[in-house]
Amino acid sequence: MCSDVDGMHDQPHGTQEEDGAAPSRRAFLTAMTMAGGVAMAALPAAPVMAAPPADGPDASMTPDAALAEIMAGNARFVAGKPTAHLQDLSIIKARAAEGQWPVVGVLSCADSRVPVEMVFDEYIGRLFVTRIAGNITTPEIVASLEYGVAVLGLKALVVMGHSNCGAVKAAIDNPEVPGQISALFPAILPTLYLARSKDAAIVTRTNALVQAATLVNASPVIEEKVKAGTLKVVAAVYDVATGKVDMLPVPADMLMRG
Repeated sequence: MCSDVDGMHDQPHGTQEEDGAAPSRRAFLTAMTMAGGVAMAALPAAPVMAAPPADGPDASMTPDAALAEIMAGNARFVAGKPTAHLQDLSIIKARAAEGQWPVVGVLSCADSRVPVEMVFDEYIGRLFVTRIAGNITTPEIVASLEYGVAVLGLKALVVMGHSNCGAVKAAIDNPEVPGQISALFPAILPTLYLARSKDAAIVTRTNALVQAATLVNASPVIEEKVKAGTLKVVAAVYDVATGKVDMLPVPADMLMRG
């Protein structure tokens, strides 16, 4: 992508990098410096918003239970036995008109092959979804998910990349592109530094981890909930060929605070 990145690929690789394992904190800090802190810009103070009723449908759900729910849904999707479509749509619509009580927030790529609710076999109102090419963390994405956490009471956040991601491939190849498409590349640059590889699968996995860690590092609101144990932030990779989602816990040493 650039001379610095190309040079890295000539260096000997350790097993950790080749396997796409989590990068170290030092490498993460270096990578974020290279990227100019793309997603770390200070956000304006959010206005005061009304919270949903304390006795909402999932007020007592734990982060682990929330993640277990969506992974069970993905297992049904992979097996070709989804159940979300069996729900009474009239009841779901009526509940949606009263408010929303999603349990999991998802930052996904905008790719048309990644229909998030379908992938996790969820019905209307269960997932709070943000989408952007390359599933990158921007101030607008952070603000949206902060709303989900602080106001809607999300129990977990999933940053999900996917196989054959065009944004990742473009960041690796650094081609001439029209319009504003290249604006996506700087946010993926730390991933190329950390992955020390041009293998798209390794870069995709590393990018999901980097963006998940950046989401926590960029938001005191999210970080506070994570430290309190009331919120989990994980990375994930979706295989467009099989439909399977693999979860990737974010290592503590990728988090810059605390």
